[in-house]
Amino acid sequence: MTGSARLRVALVGLGWAGRRIWLPRLHEHERYTVTAVVDPDPAARAAADAPIALATVEELDPATVDVAVVAAPNHLHASVAARLLARGVPVFLEKPVCLSVAEADRLAAAELTGGAVLLAGSAARYRADVQALLDVAAGLGPIRHVDLSWVRAHGVPTASSWSVRREQAGGGALLDLGWHLLDAVEPLLGRTAFDHVLGTVSSDFVNDPSRRARWKEGGPGAPARDGTGGGDVEDTARGFLVTDRGVSLALRASWASHEARDVTAITVEGAAGTAALRCTFGFSTNRLEASELVRTRHGVARPVPVPREPVGVEYSRQLDELPGMLADPGRRGAAIARAREMIAAIGRLYDSARPAAATPAMAGAGHG
Repeated sequence: MTGSARLRVALVGLGWAGRRIWLPRLHEHERYTVTAVVDPDPAARAAADAPIALATVEELDPATVDVAVVAAPNHLHASVAARLLARGVPVFLEKPVCLSVAEADRLAAAELTGGAVLLAGSAARYRADVQALLDVAAGLGPIRHVDLSWVRAHGVPTASSWSVRREQAGGGALLDLGWHLLDAVEPLLGRTAFDHVLGTVSSDFVNDPSRRARWKEGGPGAPARDGTGGGDVEDTARGFLVTDRGVSLALRASWASHEARDVTAITVEGAAGTAALRCTFGFSTNRLEASELVRTRHGVARPVPVPREPVGVEYSRQLDELPGMLADPGRRGAAIARAREMIAAIGRLYDSARPAAATPAMAGAGHG
């Protein structure tokens, strides 16, 4: 295959992300041809525009595909990707890459067995405003602290969605939004071990129909408007982490809140100044109109120009980079090593939160 040849893609999973994010972008991109779709739902397969529509990845012929884009429900990520990798099919896997360290190890073994590369999908760092933040932060000297938050006003998935069921999703807002936040600042921190991890979770909004993510409602294949009940994951998580090099991170991820807008905020504090970004990640329509980046040093705050760009363009940028990443032998093992660190930290946040959440006095705190 030459450097400019089209990649033959199998899209695995035709839920909201598969239908709304990946399928249209793959069809529009000059470097890809969607040769197959895979989903157990016959109606979803029939609605997809692909020459071959299959129910399982075992039906997929490895000789007919150059990469599989996996956008299945969370609990299937590691299983589906491992089966494809073991058969020699390169995989681009949506976040979260895995739900446990054990799943990460299974993926690493499958990569070795099949000789194919696993690439991880987490789009936030491909945003122009995040790249601008990282560029400014590179000039701040040693990093001392990072503040990460993604707080939505109304963004809880529907009660009929697998996203609010722990057995299928693995977790709620922390696993969903927190993965993006941690991945966005990974270039600043590099390979990181955390000496200290402490977190709390709450579920004040997860079963409130008025707090649903309205931009995901409607459209072909979307679940019907739901009633109350059904969710057993957190809608908000807060955490504090300290790396083995003494860098602290404060993290908040909220599907819903009492705020008016959906806002993502990242502040990087260094020895030579701070850089603060305010924007809105994702596809919410209740967003800030423009991103704002400010550098502060010696008491002087200066705005840093940030280009305006279409919502969701970061996903297209991932596809721009994917052919080169697939051709790079140095990529093998890198994505799963990073994912292993990520899920270990997220798992420790959940573990530290569970005793507090189970204590009646603390579970009822703040309600009056």
